Amino acid sequence: MNIKVLGAHNCERQNQKPVSLLIDDVLAIDAGSLTSSLSLEEQRKIKALLLTHQHYDHVRDVPALGMSLFLGGAATRIYSIPAVLDVLARHLLNDEIYPDFRQKPENKPTLNFTVLEPNKAETIEGYTVLAVPVNHSVPTVGYQVTSADGKSVFYTGDTGPGLADCWQQVSPQLLIIEVTASDKYAGWVAGAGHLAPSLLKQELESFQKVNGYLPRVVAVHMNPDLEGEIAAEIAAVAQALGCSITLACEGMEISL
Repeated sequence: MNIKVLGAHNCERQNQKPVSLLIDDVLAIDAGSLTSSLSLEEQRKIKALLLTHQHYDHVRDVPALGMSLFLGGAATRIYSIPAVLDVLARHLLNDEIYPDFRQKPENKPTLNFTVLEPNKAETIEGYTVLAVPVNHSVPTVGYQVTSADGKSVFYTGDTGPGLADCWQQVSPQLLIIEVTASDKYAGWVAGAGHLAPSLLKQELESFQKVNGYLPRVVAVHMNPDLEGEIAAEIAAVAQALGCSITLACEGMEISL
């Protein structure tokens, strides 16, 4: 399994983009920087897109992806929970903001929606995909993706503290988890459904208690202005727990 980090941050700057991941060039998770990071040919290879939640920095490139695929006569399927697909249909793909590629072309839609049931594994493009609810300000799921050869990654999407129930459902080799801000903002981010390094430490301790091990950890969704502080605090967490925690960056590739 090869995982490309297309976007690793919570906002966009010249060299930093909102979160998007691409697995083996065919399975994308979140669309914060999906089209801005890929060539037309690469976009048209995407067979499935998993969306964690409805916030703009995670769905932004869905309409642009629809246009790229439409113009090339290609199609893909978008998977998520009902609340997310409803927002896409009402606010982004409504023939007012952008064409409704669920209806175009008429005989072979470019974008096809499929509703996922949380905590129920589905086979998607040869991968076993499990959507697991996490704690955020709107309905949100993380995704455990397992390849045919048993390689497994869990991406939380945006989440706040209190993931003990989530950890009961997953056992990945790689955990990609958000860390939005440094510890001086821990109270604020927790209330907004996000994590800071000290909160991440608590969640990893919870993971270890439930699963008996700690996976390799990669942090995403960092605020670029706070990344230096986050990096220093994450390094302290990794040392305290005796595990590997890396801050993601745009263009990073991870092999499992």
